[in-house]
Amino acid sequence: MRRVVITGMGTVNPLGNNVEAFKEAMFAGKNGIGLITKFDVTDSKYKVAGEVKDFDAVAIFGKKAVRTTDMFTLYALAASREAMEQSGIKGTVETDRIGVVFGSGVGGIDTLCTDHQNLLEKGPRKVSPHFVPKMIYNIAAGSIAIEQEANGPCIAVSTACATGTTAVGEGYRTILHGYADAMICGGAEAAINALCVAGFGNCQALSADPDPETACRPFDNDRSGFIMAEGAGVLVLEEYEHAVARGAKILAEVTGYGSTCDAHHITAPDPAATYVAKAIKDAMPADVTDLSKVYVNAHGTSTKLNDATETTALKLAFGEDAKKLHISSTKSMTGHMLGATGAVECIACVLALQNDTVPPTIHYTTPDPELDLDYTPNQAVKTPLEVALCSNLGFGGHNAAVSFKKI
Repeated sequence: MRRVVITGMGTVNPLGNNVEAFKEAMFAGKNGIGLITKFDVTDSKYKVAGEVKDFDAVAIFGKKAVRTTDMFTLYALAASREAMEQSGIKGTVETDRIGVVFGSGVGGIDTLCTDHQNLLEKGPRKVSPHFVPKMIYNIAAGSIAIEQEANGPCIAVSTACATGTTAVGEGYRTILHGYADAMICGGAEAAINALCVAGFGNCQALSADPDPETACRPFDNDRSGFIMAEGAGVLVLEEYEHAVARGAKILAEVTGYGSTCDAHHITAPDPAATYVAKAIKDAMPADVTDLSKVYVNAHGTSTKLNDATETTALKLAFGEDAKKLHISSTKSMTGHMLGATGAVECIACVLALQNDTVPPTIHYTTPDPELDLDYTPNQAVKTPLEVALCSNLGFGGHNAAVSFKKI
């Protein structure tokens, strides 16, 4: 059986525009959530989000690219450049043996909103000729492949809020079964606009708390909904022997992937948590015996039903030993990046392993008596770690989990 390792990572998210900045802010428990600046919230019930900060797209890509490319793709390209640079794989692998699995929850929704408004106000001639390639959600995967000369499998995935983790898992399987020697995997989102916020808000998914310091409080008794966020995460996965032969620095090994569906409800997870637990069990390496050395980056959205369902799932998967797990929700710091969130949280898992440090769940003040696991409240914890698991759930009942080990 082939082994799969990680040799590069890149991110743009509310805590930082590269992996090092993200790492420092995450372990320090910084809050990347703030008041919305991307649109006028005067008439909106929802005032806060996790926005990417100080991202100068024109300086990075030039005016033409910014004009012809949606921001979700620009985030994806920036993160993929960082990951590929760290990996150093370009030029060491045949181009048809490196591919892409990349996704988004809603793709170029800003472009859709802008050009629809142009259509209504100015007529069809004012719809941009770039509208379609800016908007379609597979364009980030295609753009990464073009820029990185990846002629292998190029697949765009969307499993809603599980997208990023699904992409990493499917990239892992692609290498595991011999269809490629390396894969560029992840997700991106740029959906903080009036339409998306109103839509998620009106389906009662968002918190209306206007205070950035209390709005997102995963696993807390007073949690009231998730907070929209944006960004991108990219991981370069590589076959182990290939990485060793070229002298690559290996960041961690990918050791398992679980993918299931609740087949229960279009937006709500099944509270029985049977198939979330199955995804987790399928992802976990069989030889793990000491759960006190396992970190779980939970989906942890700060909604009543999700956080309770995840707690149930972990108990189903691990029994009484679930209380030994180190669990946290980094969404308490970033907000919920939708299709990007799983990829960024996979990066958080690798950083946790590398630094033997569990990121905190910030804003945790009032325990929920029904949620009785260790959620790492407010402060990062230094402790020996051997395995990390990223778990995500998406609308439509999608569940995905990926595990990682030190190597």
